[in-house]
Amino acid sequence: MKLLPLLCLSVALWLTGCASAPGGTATEPSMRVDLIAPGGTGIKAAQSRAQPGLQASADLLPISAEHAASGAVVPLAPPADLWERIRRGYAMPDLDNQLVHDRERWYSSRNDYILRMTERSRKYLFHIVEELELRNMPTELALLPFVESAFNPQAVSSAKAAGMWQFMPATGKTFELKQNAFRDDRRDVLASTRAALDYLQKLYGMFGDWQLALAAYNWGEGSVARAIAKNQRAGLGTNYSELSMPMETRFYVPKLQAIKNIVGNPQSFNSSLPQIGNHPYFQTVDIKRDIDVALAAKLAEVPLEDFKALNPSANRPVILAAGTPQILLPWDNAAIFQRNLESYSGGRLASWTVWLAPTTMRPADAAKRVGMTEQALRGVNNIPPRGVVIKAGSSLLVARASHLETDVAMHLADNGQLSLAALAAPKRPATKGRKPAAQGKTKARAPVAQSKAVAKPKPPVKR
Repeated sequence: MKLLPLLCLSVALWLTGCASAPGGTATEPSMRVDLIAPGGTGIKAAQSRAQPGLQASADLLPISAEHAASGAVVPLAPPADLWERIRRGYAMPDLDNQLVHDRERWYSSRNDYILRMTERSRKYLFHIVEELELRNMPTELALLPFVESAFNPQAVSSAKAAGMWQFMPATGKTFELKQNAFRDDRRDVLASTRAALDYLQKLYGMFGDWQLALAAYNWGEGSVARAIAKNQRAGLGTNYSELSMPMETRFYVPKLQAIKNIVGNPQSFNSSLPQIGNHPYFQTVDIKRDIDVALAAKLAEVPLEDFKALNPSANRPVILAAGTPQILLPWDNAAIFQRNLESYSGGRLASWTVWLAPTTMRPADAAKRVGMTEQALRGVNNIPPRGVVIKAGSSLLVARASHLETDVAMHLADNGQLSLAALAAPKRPATKGRKPAAQGKTKARAPVAQSKAVAKPKPPVKR
């Protein structure tokens, strides 16, 4: 009779063993566990961290009670610390070379810089890790924004890449990141993360190698494909370390590997990481009316800087509900915002609206049409201080009349563009009696005497 309970225990332990293997790498298809977050909301967390397409190498067998008692079974309890959760999901092959060691020394000698980056990341890391696990992607990819932007969603490169995942305008459009006069989804926390992981999955599917996929994310898939083809023609190897590539890309994967190593064992690098709990930082909140950014932050009882850090795609002082139907708020502040919004009696929520320029006109003329100063119109719409005209059909943010009750229509909020053109130079009047310029060869001027001591060109400055 005692055999039946023992058999039941063995079956339960066998199921536990199937769910998770040592090191946190799943050996069976993804198993998702619903965790209860603050407020009672379920959060889906995938336990599998295998690379896409990874299969079990051998048949799984039931374990004995003695084996279970030995402590070889990994419990299903999630780690309390998000850094540990990331470590458990490491699944990319390690790179070990002098460039990695060079970057390890660079980062570990700048502990203040690491702390600033990691403190900034605490708002976004949990969401990124969740998305990676749901896709069965290596969790060290959550560290990529450290390399790209130091986790600054407002970062803009000299090449016009924007956001913490650093999307170029064209690539952003390819992955359905809207960029209009009132919103830039390359900066949006949810949209840009979705697009970045879509792109990385696509690149991994193309090259079958995470290091090559990362090189392509930095350098472009066409560039990596051509470098591989060149090496193949020459009979050379085609892995990341063997390809000829720009120095920026050559350092790209070593940077990520160095950060991965420091996160994996900060003590060995004399570094420290801030405590980040393994729970969500923010909630999404629906927006049904246009609302000023400052007022939304006030109703949520959140500092304006923190509100903008969670909603960096809103690049104007107003959120247009038809184009941005949701905002992100710290978890505990979402309910505060809803409560304060329902009881708000301070008048209109939005002090801005959108106006379409009927013709091409100067900013000064447009400002007169909408009852604003030229300086205010230029400032709120990021119009350069001189030398441009506003093209017909442009969408401009303007002061909202006190009697206007309707919000901005969807086709404007979602697609409005501001188009500027160079101001044409005034034509110079013709002068009567001026002789036409002489044609044909002109008398050559005598060469200017040069000093015998010719200055040598200065070497380029390293940046």
